[in-house]
Amino acid sequence: MHWSGMERWLQKRCEEVHPGYGDGGKLRILGYQWRVLRFNDVTRQSTAKVMATYRENMPGVVYLMQQPRCLAVPYVKSMISAGLTTIASCNFDIISALQGKKNMHILCIGHGGGSLPLFLASQIQGAIVHIVEIDPLVISASIRAMGFPACSLKTQSGDQDVSKPETIDEIMWKGTHERICLYEADAEEFVVNSTNIYDMIFVDAYDGDDIFPHKLWRPDSTFLKALSNRLHPKHGTVVVNLHSDSDVLNLDTVPSALEQILPMGKYVSQVCGAYKDLLVGKGGSGLAFTVAVPWVCNTSLVVCRGFDKDSEYFNRDFVINTLITKSLELEYVMDLPFSCLEYLKRGFILV
Repeated sequence: MHWSGMERWLQKRCEEVHPGYGDGGKLRILGYQWRVLRFNDVTRQSTAKVMATYRENMPGVVYLMQQPRCLAVPYVKSMISAGLTTIASCNFDIISALQGKKNMHILCIGHGGGSLPLFLASQIQGAIVHIVEIDPLVISASIRAMGFPACSLKTQSGDQDVSKPETIDEIMWKGTHERICLYEADAEEFVVNSTNIYDMIFVDAYDGDDIFPHKLWRPDSTFLKALSNRLHPKHGTVVVNLHSDSDVLNLDTVPSALEQILPMGKYVSQVCGAYKDLLVGKGGSGLAFTVAVPWVCNTSLVVCRGFDKDSEYFNRDFVINTLITKSLELEYVMDLPFSCLEYLKRGFILV
C-alpha cells in the first residue's frame, strides 16, 4: 500500500541530493524484511526492519536501508522512553534539540544492529551521536545485513572510514549520516581518551556470552570514573540496559544451568548502586531509578544529574508523576510510534 509513496520519496531525494542520478533508472522497492542479528542460537542481539531497493537499469544490485522508526525490541523502546523523558525533566531544552536549533550530544556504548542510534539521529534533528563498538563483526553485520549507513563508520582519529559516501548512501541518509559517528573501539579506552561532554549516554554492552563486562560497572573501574567526567554536570543522563532475571533469586539455590544462561542477573543491584554513586554521588543533586521492561526480563537503569530534589514533596510519586507528564508531552511532540508511558509505569523503583 505504501511502496509507491516511498518510491516517490526516493525519487525526490535523488533530485535534491544528486540531480540526474535517477536518469539511469528510478529506484524501486523490492520489499521489506525483519532481520535478526544473533550472537548464537539462544541470544537475539537486535532486530531491525530493512527496506530493499534497486535501480530499474541495475536490478541485480540491491541496496538496504534500515527503517529508523521501526523498533522491534521492547528494551530499546524502554531505554528511549525512560532516557528522553528523564533528561527533558532536568531542564534540558529537548524541544530545541528536536527541531535542530541546538545540539544534543549522545554516546551509545554497544552498537548491535544500530537501531537505537539511528532512531535518535532521525528523530532528534540536533542529535550528534557517537557509537562505540568493540566487535568488528557486529559492525560489519549491521552495515552489510541490517541496513546501517556505511558512511557513518569512522577511523580512530575521527576521519571518515570511506573516502566518499556512495551516491545511494547520500540519497538514503543525507542529513542523518553526517550526525552519526561509528567507532570500532574499546569502550573504556574511548571514554578515557575522549574530551567530549555528552548530554546522554546509552550503555548496552552485553557480549556474546550474555555478560555485562565487569570493567564497565565495577565501582573502582577506570571506565565509570571517566564516564562521570564525560557526562554533562547539570543534566547529564545515563541509561543502561540490564538483565534482571536471577537478581530476585536466592543465589545459593540458583541451578548452575540457569546461572550459565543468565550470568549477569545476580549483579543488577550492584550495577545500579555503582552507577548511582559514581555518577551522582551519595548526596548529589540527581537520582537513579529502574523500570521493568514489558514482555521481557530486562531492566532499564536511568541515572541523571539535575533532577529537582529540592522540592519538599520529593518522593517516588513526585518523580513518577513528573516523568509521566513529560512523557505525554514528548509522545505528542515527537509523534512517537509507541507509548512512553507504557515503558515507564511498570516496576518503577528509586535506587
